[in-house]
Amino acid sequence: MWDRIQSLEKELRDVEIRLGDPAVQADPAQLADLGRRFKELEEIVGAGRRLREATGDLEAANEMLADASGDDRDEMLAEVAALQSRITNGEEELRLLLQPRDPDADRNVIIEIRGAAGGEEANLFARDLFDMYEAYAKRQGWRVEVLGSSPSDLGGFSEITALMSGDGVWTRMKHEAGTHRVQRVPVTESQGRVHTSSATLMALPEAEEVEVDINDNDLRVDTYRSSGAGGQSVNTMDSAVRITHLPTGVTVSMQDEKSQLKNKNKAMRVLRSRLLALEKEKADAEASDLRQSQVSTGDRSEKIRTYNFKENRVTDHRIGLTVHKLDRVLAGELDDLSDAIVADERQRQLEAGD
Repeated sequence: MWDRIQSLEKELRDVEIRLGDPAVQADPAQLADLGRRFKELEEIVGAGRRLREATGDLEAANEMLADASGDDRDEMLAEVAALQSRITNGEEELRLLLQPRDPDADRNVIIEIRGAAGGEEANLFARDLFDMYEAYAKRQGWRVEVLGSSPSDLGGFSEITALMSGDGVWTRMKHEAGTHRVQRVPVTESQGRVHTSSATLMALPEAEEVEVDINDNDLRVDTYRSSGAGGQSVNTMDSAVRITHLPTGVTVSMQDEKSQLKNKNKAMRVLRSRLLALEKEKADAEASDLRQSQVSTGDRSEKIRTYNFKENRVTDHRIGLTVHKLDRVLAGELDDLSDAIVADERQRQLEAGD
């Protein structure tokens, strides 16, 4: 392991030198790739140095323990125990860092939330989910920018697309993708009966402009008058934009902005991310299976999580975790669920690495 750390220390120095090369700085794609690699290597090398230091401290402490007596011996025993614990934790941290890294770990995320099974109640739940993630993002120090939305008649969302940016946003939000099921009495229910509805969330790593080469000749851009609830419905200009990528058939529509150019720019951001996801699917069959499993059909029986209002309960079906604080979860307190899912992923990575 130490040989590998030494090798990575050398690579870190080489990457640092290359980042200062004017030719690299003039190439945005190469600069971005090297910047990500530098950050990754810096974290691994830092963990290795801390572990090496703790190992040296333990050797010195054991030597002092051999000559200690009385109260000094008790203090040294406590010091040795603390260092052994530090080394154990450091070894696990290093093992995890040395696992193949998610190439999208440092990216921002585009989320698309849609009402699925359940009619207008599903659209209302889609809004609840968006509000939940917006509150969670605030707690995490992330930024949320709505790119486009389609409000429903009762104030929900048939669809909403947003960009979430900040440290660790992909690591957390990729696990939120899938079908979310809600069990509650809808506002449209006059008999007080509990209904089951669902909404879906798709998470896409944001693509940088330099990563996806889009030929303007491959695009069909249609403009039309924005519609739906809100002030946009009174527009008299064709500000809404629909962009179709002809080779793949991928279509993105945006209408929230009054400016046609702003709607087009937002649509292009989403289009690039969808095309990047398609490229990855073609290159990696497992990635294709993963993305397809995120949402599937949106049927109520295909769910990653259930939100039961009557019991104030949230259950994540992937890890079998249930918490009885639905009200706090909807207010953005997703830490217990998110931490457990990330921990489960890391444990599986370590087991696979072993």
